Amino acid sequence: MSMPEPRSREPVGRHLLSDETAAELSHIPTEVIDFGDAPPLAPASPLSQGEVRAILLSLLLAMFLAALDQTIVATALPTIGRQFGDVENLSWVITAYLLSSTAVAPVFGSLADIYGRRATIIASLSLFVAGSVMCALAPSLIVLILGRALQGLGGGGIMPIVQTVISDVVSPRERGQYQAYFSGVWVAAGIGGPILGGAFAEHLHWSVIFWINLPLAIGALALLLPKMAKIPVYHRRRKVDWLGGVLLMASALALMLVLTWGGTRFAWLSPTILALAGAAIVLATSFIWHALRAQEPFLPLQLMSGTVVPWAMAAGGFAMGAMIGLTVHMPLYYEAVYHLSASQSGLALIPIAAVSVLGAAFTGRAMVKVERYKRIAIFGTAFSALMAAAIAVLTPLPLWVFLVLLSVFSIGLGTVFPVTVVSIQNAVARPQIGTATGAMNFFRALMASFSVAAFTAILLIAFGGELQLGGAEHRHAIGTVGATDMVAAFRWVFAAAAVMLAGSALCIAIMEERKLAGPEQSDPPPLEMAE
Repeated sequence: MSMPEPRSREPVGRHLLSDETAAELSHIPTEVIDFGDAPPLAPASPLSQGEVRAILLSLLLAMFLAALDQTIVATALPTIGRQFGDVENLSWVITAYLLSSTAVAPVFGSLADIYGRRATIIASLSLFVAGSVMCALAPSLIVLILGRALQGLGGGGIMPIVQTVISDVVSPRERGQYQAYFSGVWVAAGIGGPILGGAFAEHLHWSVIFWINLPLAIGALALLLPKMAKIPVYHRRRKVDWLGGVLLMASALALMLVLTWGGTRFAWLSPTILALAGAAIVLATSFIWHALRAQEPFLPLQLMSGTVVPWAMAAGGFAMGAMIGLTVHMPLYYEAVYHLSASQSGLALIPIAAVSVLGAAFTGRAMVKVERYKRIAIFGTAFSALMAAAIAVLTPLPLWVFLVLLSVFSIGLGTVFPVTVVSIQNAVARPQIGTATGAMNFFRALMASFSVAAFTAILLIAFGGELQLGGAEHRHAIGTVGATDMVAAFRWVFAAAAVMLAGSALCIAIMEERKLAGPEQSDPPPLEMAE
């Protein structure tokens, strides 16, 4: 019986690659890439502009589902609590979704590289729909929380898969242009979610916020699946490292609980937080130990090294953390300092949440035409850091001046997202884009949670540690803290945001700037359906 020949480790089987793909892989060390029985990487047939539009529309719709369910539930919580007679555990309706969606982001990214985009997008949307039905039919709050956790498993997979599919149909140079479209989806979900949730709960029934997901998910699949056969195939079937995946998710859950509960539900030095922190450290260490020894680890650690990926992840994480941290805490500032109502405070968040899309759109379009694309993000994030520092020094300001400065801050902040996403995807091999994209989303979510916890800790220290800033005590917090004290406390929050944006600018400056594959100039197709 003859022994099988050893698998070749020649330069990534470049005889199987198209010229464009081979050029994209030319800078990657061949000693760390082994795609084995990967299918040919050249597209089976080119996609027409109409097919690209249909794919993008379906991806926008899928991403809208995941983004909407992070915000639409909040305004319906009082109604849900009254129906189930349980107010103390209501926060878990939101927390369960965030925990599960964060933990599975790197898992679905890796699975997309193993089983393909079609299988994983169907699986994630199916889990999302199943969780939505479970929530809508929930007879108790416990079942609703479990349904939200199941929904989060699907929602957490949608984001990395969507970004991975975009990388399959659009070249890196053109890819940044579409960041504005997808950023706009998050803005629409962030603004429209609370409005829809409150309207459904008040005028229809709170379960409608979950039932509405069914036609949207079916519509997204109906648009996407017929076109999936024409999307180039970049995944590689291999044995799944389930142990590594479980260790990664478990460590992420423990860390997220520390960041979510620390300083709010439990004191930072309480036995519960210390135990969770210890568990997170042990699980993360076990994951690293396993990944270094596994033949094909779930998340290859060498993928997180190099001169591009770690710096791009850190830059995007700092920017995302600053944006989410301010978004969560600014309503407290608006209500205490400017005496805005809850609805007015929500509208006043638009300069943070919505205006950043302008920076992302400008940067994405510029990346098509300029070679030194990272300079835009360096300048934008540095200018954003200066604006945050100026707010910290000059506050209190007239409301209109404050909102103008915050808008300028957000434009600069938005420049970092297309640069970091495209740089990461441009720096790794095609069959590893899903894994890298999932890891990027995972790290951003962790940084967002860390920033929220850090900003909360800053405020608690400034207020003497005797104030609860969330849940039912929010109104009490506003009533017991004067405007002057609130301004003094938020000076440190704005200063912390400035430091994070300065860190983002530094990381992009250190990051290697590699040439983006693709045509020199292109305009994104208009997102309307072809005739």
